[in-house]
Amino acid sequence: MQTVFTDINNRFCLAPMVDQCDLPFRIQTRRHGATIIYTQMIVAETYLSNDTYRRSVFDPSRGDGAAGIDRPLVVQIAGRSPETLVACALQLEPHCDAIDLNLGCPQQRAKDGGYGAYLLPRPEWECVRAIVEALVKAVRIPVWCKIRLVPGANGLSAEFARMLELAGCALITVHGRYASTTRRRNGLADLAAIKTVKDAVTIPVMTNGNVRTFQDIEANLSTTGADGIMVGEALLSNPWLFSGKEPDPTRIIHGKLVVVLC
Repeated sequence: MQTVFTDINNRFCLAPMVDQCDLPFRIQTRRHGATIIYTQMIVAETYLSNDTYRRSVFDPSRGDGAAGIDRPLVVQIAGRSPETLVACALQLEPHCDAIDLNLGCPQQRAKDGGYGAYLLPRPEWECVRAIVEALVKAVRIPVWCKIRLVPGANGLSAEFARMLELAGCALITVHGRYASTTRRRNGLADLAAIKTVKDAVTIPVMTNGNVRTFQDIEANLSTTGADGIMVGEALLSNPWLFSGKEPDPTRIIHGKLVVVLC
């Protein structure tokens, strides 16, 4: 996974989306151009303590993380306790190729639990540093981070990214918006802010935001200088987006049915 960006055609990423990135959808997007595939966000504490939740979000017995079917794969985890996150990552490590720490979830449950985007403010940076360092020390696969823009003065997002790199993070994805529990999207993503992060670190950076069509991809990469691009909701309506095709809805539905039935 450290070399995924050596080829310009090998940097198209399916974003982690809650209740959307199941195995059939991951397979379908992989067949149509996605080369970096994420699971949905997995809340570490719940994964370790709740069997029903664990089976619903990631269950190797049903093919999640299976070689030849669901690899390479990035598993995204969320939480604020280094010990809990490490315990979760160690269970998932045999079934994936990178562990991604969610630092971007804006949902109310993330706010209540003090994880996701609510680890971005400066008072939480030492907690984030401890989490990343603990994960890097514990697992043998790369540790990545997905962030939103850091609230506050200009330049904080770049400073935060440099801290992640020094802690051992191997790749950063930047969603170019600030977190809000009430409005997930307020205007266009700030691609200039993503470029600032890209320029501040030496590790690969993926850009996330402002993609609805295949043509948007090259415009985004050109503006940000990013090494790869992550797309979420646009792939729900067109899982073939990374291939540059726009099939009619019946072909999309048929494609997912084929994956499920096979």
